[in-house]
Amino acid sequence: MCGIVGMTRFDGTAVSRDVLAAMTTTLRHRGPDDEGTWFGGDIAFGHRRLSIIDVAGSHQPMQSVDDRWVIAFNGEIFNYRELRAHLDYPFHTDGDTETILAGLTVHGIAFVSQLVGQFAFAAFDRRDGTLHLVRDRLGVLPLYYWRAGAELLFASEIKAILAGMPHRPSVDHQSLDAYLYGRSVPAPFTLFEGVRKLEAGHRVEIDRSGAERSVRYWTPPDEQPWEGGAPAAVDAVDAAVTEAVRSALVADVPVGAYLSGGVDSSLIVAKASALHTGGPLKTFSAGFGDPRHDELPWARMMSEHVGSDHHEIRVDAADFEALWPMLTWHRDAPMSEPADFAVYRLAQAAREHVTVVLSGEGGDELFAGYPKYKVARAMAAASILPGRFRQGVGERLDAHLPSSLARLRIAMRAWAAPNREDQYRTWFAPFSARERRELLAGLPSRTTSTEVGARDDAIRAMLLADLRSWLPDNLLERGDRMSMAASLELRPPLLDHRLAELAFRLPSNVKVRSGQTKWVLKEVARRHVPAQIVDRPKVGFRVPLDAWFRTSLRDTVRDRLTGSGSFVAQTFDKGAIERMLDRHSSGRFNEEIRIWTLMSLEVWHETFFSAVPEGACESA
Repeated sequence: MCGIVGMTRFDGTAVSRDVLAAMTTTLRHRGPDDEGTWFGGDIAFGHRRLSIIDVAGSHQPMQSVDDRWVIAFNGEIFNYRELRAHLDYPFHTDGDTETILAGLTVHGIAFVSQLVGQFAFAAFDRRDGTLHLVRDRLGVLPLYYWRAGAELLFASEIKAILAGMPHRPSVDHQSLDAYLYGRSVPAPFTLFEGVRKLEAGHRVEIDRSGAERSVRYWTPPDEQPWEGGAPAAVDAVDAAVTEAVRSALVADVPVGAYLSGGVDSSLIVAKASALHTGGPLKTFSAGFGDPRHDELPWARMMSEHVGSDHHEIRVDAADFEALWPMLTWHRDAPMSEPADFAVYRLAQAAREHVTVVLSGEGGDELFAGYPKYKVARAMAAASILPGRFRQGVGERLDAHLPSSLARLRIAMRAWAAPNREDQYRTWFAPFSARERRELLAGLPSRTTSTEVGARDDAIRAMLLADLRSWLPDNLLERGDRMSMAASLELRPPLLDHRLAELAFRLPSNVKVRSGQTKWVLKEVARRHVPAQIVDRPKVGFRVPLDAWFRTSLRDTVRDRLTGSGSFVAQTFDKGAIERMLDRHSSGRFNEEIRIWTLMSLEVWHETFFSAVPEGACESA
């Protein structure tokens, strides 16, 4: 992957070369191999390159042979060779960037629908003066933009936009409620006032006058009748996963894979090991030294099963304190998941051996892998009770459920949510609606929607909600930033859009079947992965924060969240924060995810508004 930046003015004024240089330099961690710029008077592009395909060529930004189109491209197009074979164009490189240019030249912007891969790019049509910003279907790669008056800036990461702005923006207080709701801000908004995030599966057209038009070019297909029943569904998914992994292995540099010991990563490793050439596949795992959450033994089992060249790293509390500001700078946002630190450490370890790594993201969100999917229909039926009644009962129970009943507490919070869409979002919400109101103390908020269809069955609706926000705004954003912080390209084969379309065409009864979540994908895995791994309980990528927040991180947490210089303490209700910390310290209640959410926000504010973390840019 790479980093792209750009700027344009709508008043005819020439853009600043110095500003573009500052923006481009900010993203050198995304592209340590090459740098390029293009200037067209009132518009300019910058590019930092991590060379993966056509390593010696394909320098960017790149112009089409007729000089009509200019592109700055981040990503990989896995089917570029097939596309090139059907394009009448005088190619001068062997890469995928020129394939996009050729497609734009022959077919126009509609060519984006033929691309298979992960991508975010800017393309300028010099003939009609239209700037096109495009993001891939599932949101694997990011793209942000900001505009004020006659100026527009865009970049792969917000920090590059900040480097080009005349002044630093303020905190978008209207997005704080959304952040407390899901540990990330759903597109198109961010926590920076005025900075927008291009939504997954969308492209934006901006003409010479500055008029802007957003187009959604991809949506998941409707469920379709499935001939052949469950066995045929397993065969179809097996073949589609194989093709997705084969596509993701396209590279002119070494490729490895993350291996957590769970079903998804194990399946990816099994497929990749069978398709990989050039010796044993290199695999990478992380552990936390906590037997409650440590999956290293399962990862070792899978590595031995396929004969991979396996590498392990361990993460501890010291990593958190040392890395938190620097990784927040890379994230451009509060660290949404405690596992972000482990993902970064994994990326560091992998980068010593490979340039591209495969991961298992997407299996749960496409094939209903979380425990919540198992109870989706029962909860929909139980929600026939009035919302006010459910909310009252849920709040009373929530205040008294101990940490040993954490899963029940989450389920009760979701059931108590006032409507269907809020229920789906509440499963991952660190704070209930009541807690958010108490913390926000009257701050304005903004309504957001995951656009779940009212007629979708409960499981499909829940999947659509996760695909709309949780996946791109949390998991994929995390994956991109933590890997790029180590100059490593991350590829999630399960999010190949062809596999995603198959998943959404399949009926829900092959995803949740006989009380088992992710049934169809597990049946595929059963063909390639040891049964012990397929059948073991889902653990997830857990970090033992509950213990760390009571021991080694206790003092720094209380100081950061209640001290005199704390943004969190000044913005939210301080009494509510102190009560939450006291509950956790008692040992009877586990408030780790709420403490984590507020601590991440505090570190983010310190990083971008109070001081630049020492060594952040150098670490980048």
